[in-house]
Amino acid sequence: MAEGLLRTYGKDRFEAYSAGSIPTRVHPLAIKAMAEIGIDISGQRSKSVLDLEDLEFDLVVSLCDGAKGSCPVAHGKKILHSAFPDPVPLEGEAEDLKRFIEVRDMIK
Repeated sequence: MAEGLLRTYGKDRFEAYSAGSIPTRVHPLAIKAMAEIGIDISGQRSKSVLDLEDLEFDLVVSLCDGAKGSCPVAHGKKILHSAFPDPVPLEGEAEDLKRFIEVRDMIK
């Protein structure tokens, strides 16, 4: 979601990449939450930080406490950490979507 937001709102000023320490997939509820605000992230793919190790960044932003301690690479000149709750599903789809929307809005 963060990549989609930055690509949309910062497209003239930033080049955004998103990766995780344990990538799986772009969650369908993340796609739904972003579609609600008119941003299509269905074409994004889940990437490992190792997929980006050949790139050099001016800024690396970690979005959860787990990533802060486990990212093996931080090719940024500046590292910024901001913890957001993990919206991974725990209950039913309606409650899970609500959690994805809350996290999306926090990141936004």
